[in-house]
Amino acid sequence: MNNLLELKGEFQHKSNQARGGSISLKKGQVVKADHLLELANDLQKIADYWSVHPEIEGALVSAHYVRIVPKSSRLQFLLSCTNNSPNDFIVGAKFETTVDIIDPESHAHHVFTYFIPLTALVQTIAVLKKVYDVLKENYQGKLSYEDVEELKKGTFVCDGLSKTRFLQTIVDSSNIQCFRIDTLEKDIHEACIITIYKTKVKTRELLGKFGISIPESRILNQLTIQMNPEEIHMLLEKAPYLVAMGVNDLTQYIPEPLTEVSEVPELIPSPKNEPVIGVIDTPFNEDVYFHEWVDYTNCLSEDIPVGPMDFAHGTAVSSIIVDGPKGNPDLDDGCGRFRVRHFGVAVAGKFSSFSVIKQIGDIVRLNRDIKVWNLSLGSILEINDNFISPEAAELDRLQNEYDIVFVVAGTNLPAAHEHENNYKIGAPADSLNSIVVNSVNFQNQSASYSRSGPVLSFFVKPDVSYYGGDRQKHEFITVCDNVLGAKQTAGTSFAAPWITRKMAYLVYIMGFTREVAKALLIDAATGWYCRPDEKKGYGIVPISIQDILQSPDDEIKFIIFGKTKNYCTYTYQLPVPVVENKHPYLAKATLVYFPLCDRNQGVDYTDTELDLHFGRLMIDKAQRLQIKSINGNLQAEPGQHSIYEEDARNDYRKWDNVKIVADQIYSNMKPRKAYEKGLWGIKLYCKERLNNHARREIPFGLVITLKEMKGVNRIELFKQLCQVRGWIVNDVSVENRVQVYLKGEETIQLE
Repeated sequence: MNNLLELKGEFQHKSNQARGGSISLKKGQVVKADHLLELANDLQKIADYWSVHPEIEGALVSAHYVRIVPKSSRLQFLLSCTNNSPNDFIVGAKFETTVDIIDPESHAHHVFTYFIPLTALVQTIAVLKKVYDVLKENYQGKLSYEDVEELKKGTFVCDGLSKTRFLQTIVDSSNIQCFRIDTLEKDIHEACIITIYKTKVKTRELLGKFGISIPESRILNQLTIQMNPEEIHMLLEKAPYLVAMGVNDLTQYIPEPLTEVSEVPELIPSPKNEPVIGVIDTPFNEDVYFHEWVDYTNCLSEDIPVGPMDFAHGTAVSSIIVDGPKGNPDLDDGCGRFRVRHFGVAVAGKFSSFSVIKQIGDIVRLNRDIKVWNLSLGSILEINDNFISPEAAELDRLQNEYDIVFVVAGTNLPAAHEHENNYKIGAPADSLNSIVVNSVNFQNQSASYSRSGPVLSFFVKPDVSYYGGDRQKHEFITVCDNVLGAKQTAGTSFAAPWITRKMAYLVYIMGFTREVAKALLIDAATGWYCRPDEKKGYGIVPISIQDILQSPDDEIKFIIFGKTKNYCTYTYQLPVPVVENKHPYLAKATLVYFPLCDRNQGVDYTDTELDLHFGRLMIDKAQRLQIKSINGNLQAEPGQHSIYEEDARNDYRKWDNVKIVADQIYSNMKPRKAYEKGLWGIKLYCKERLNNHARREIPFGLVITLKEMKGVNRIELFKQLCQVRGWIVNDVSVENRVQVYLKGEETIQLE
């Protein structure tokens, strides 16, 4: 077996030198004057509505686009105002699916909601009508792609309207179906967590205009509040346009049955300096044999009654983290034991998601030394296709703010839906930055209770799967929940802690960043089959930690980590061994980063994109040094490379926080021709969705694997070639890193 390698070297950085593309229609596209008039009429109705509803001090307008669009195809001129682009006014985004009469297949398209000044609304109506008149008078009521290209070369005279504004109005209109005022289509009978659109008026003041008084204790953030059914009914009656999202506040946790199987386990040694993992769950039973290893804090209100059953779930989860291999020798991961700091925040049955969300924030803030957290609580309700749950959004916020990682259970299928194959996962398993874990049985099949992704109709969730037992297969995970001894159970709740153990080992013991650790887990689960599954995610994580930190003799696996510091972060100094002027290797790269997220942006939840290009260096026809990416990715490369947004998402995982590019193994594999001294390159393009110019340094972790086609071990040659190119190459020795950790945790006695 080959050890994992760690490469350290300098990345280069450069700004975006490319200018924005010219204003143009797509070939074959025609914009009709009547369509412009329809849009103007839509906006006039909206203006009339807001003229008699001044409460929000502006106007909410929903633009229904013709397709899923990239940032460059959003409105550029329509709905703009003075120095603000329309992009500055976006307060929500969702997908809507329509069925074409001619083409019976369903088509998803974007719906963006804008909060704009009334003056912008009036100006846009006037512009649309003026452009309508120009088309009627000079272009027979329509403008084609060819007309636009010709007009760009010639002169244009129109009182009060420049050629650029005229053309941009045409292009903007070509991307829009209609304008509407959208309202929440949901019949609410329970307490909910409501998110309203951002306006100029503060939340409490705005709600007060409609006779609704909300105490500060029921406000999660600037726009998200806890409301009872009466308050929601009043809001929907008086201001239905204001509600962006609504989810039930009451979450129901149904405990898995536990079956007693043995006597009290033998005691284990007292803890020393083992790493500490955070567990947020139901209460902990302090009478269990491993109680010394758990520091327990009860976060429940004294008003909440707690019975014996309420301790079972949380105690069982912590038992796996502390001493899981004792009762499950076939799952011995080689990670040892871990200490736990356990926080009891919920009981079996129904509990308030809102209160748990607020508690989690306080817990993380007061325990900054914990870098890895386990959360095996989840909702029986399905996630929404158009927005992230408040619970998941809070986890994503905390992970960005405190440089931590959550491992989250993928949630179990409720008994009432046991025959539904595509029942979606429940909150907070839609957290994008967390590692979400589903269960498989010991035949590596999805467990019978598994629920499905994706999240927001696109993002891969769960991330990975692990062994969590399956009652239908009479397969169980052994846990401990009280003083009486071992129990058997099954569920994603008991698959997640095993991944938490591995994550903690990689972060605390091996000293990897969370980005590298997460990338290693996903990369190991993926193998050379890189098609994610709606239930398994990227695959099943290997049992032994050694199988994550080592690779077969015919593979060279190495990690690279760093931070993006500009639009483009790159290196052209990656030497891949050359044999007879060819590279006899299959290649795979797994990229992980933690993007900033904004729940208020709906389906456009991630604000940061790292576009990965990985492959051989070559000189293109324009004599430029470029990367010939192994997946054919040409996004952001010089030249005209037009691709629909939906295709970019599907083919290159655009906007996803995990990117995997890989060759596929097949019987007749042939080596690649070597270019440019056998060098390969890595390039990351950093892009933003919003015009907030808040780009920060984005840490990333990259795992790259080279598989020799004929089974030859060339790792020593690779190490030498890397050193010649200026890389610092470290063999990742588990034994050495364990010793470093132990040395660092020693207590120094001062005389």
